[in-house]
Amino acid sequence: MRMKLLLADDHLLVRKGLRLFLQSQPDIEIVGEASTGLEAVTLAKQLQPDVVLMDLIMPEMDGIEATKQLKQKYPGMKIIILTSFSDQDHVLPAIRAGAEGYQLKDIDPDELIYTIRAAYSGKRHLHPLATDQLMSHMTETKKDEKEPRFETLTKRERDVLREITLGKSNKEIASTLYITEKTVKTHVSSILSKLDVHDRTQAALLATKEHWFGEEA
Repeated sequence: MRMKLLLADDHLLVRKGLRLFLQSQPDIEIVGEASTGLEAVTLAKQLQPDVVLMDLIMPEMDGIEATKQLKQKYPGMKIIILTSFSDQDHVLPAIRAGAEGYQLKDIDPDELIYTIRAAYSGKRHLHPLATDQLMSHMTETKKDEKEPRFETLTKRERDVLREITLGKSNKEIASTLYITEKTVKTHVSSILSKLDVHDRTQAALLATKEHWFGEEA
């Protein structure tokens, strides 16, 4: 079964180049193209793609707002940012909006395919520069604070955090751990508070950086 992919970029040549390359992959079906953020949201609602390849700077609505709206309504939809910007002012808002992937437009084609397949399978994959920006931001905010302790988490919170590091949504975590989505949300909120991070992506990056789950993460 092929994954359905929506392209969102305001440059026609970029979309044509991406389509030409991606549609040659046996497991990818291009279901639509959007030239604005608003059109991306509208088409995503209509076409229900598995993955959206999203530019950041677009007319009518930028990629961050489009990502935020789509993730709020369709948390299982995977969104990969494909942009030319690698600074904190773009990386952090995009990840906080819910993007599973963040890549630059000069990416090697094989690396782009890997990122798309990783997102589709529920794994997070970021460009090294984007990862550096996230880790730098976390380090800066922790300079005068006590380091977060894994021991402060309950057994169930650790289980939830482990699933978060695997890129799973609340619905998927609930199914895996045999608990309700409401309970998962409660645990996620507690985890973020105890680790003093802003979102689940930062929690996952922290857990990975500290090797809290060994090779599992």
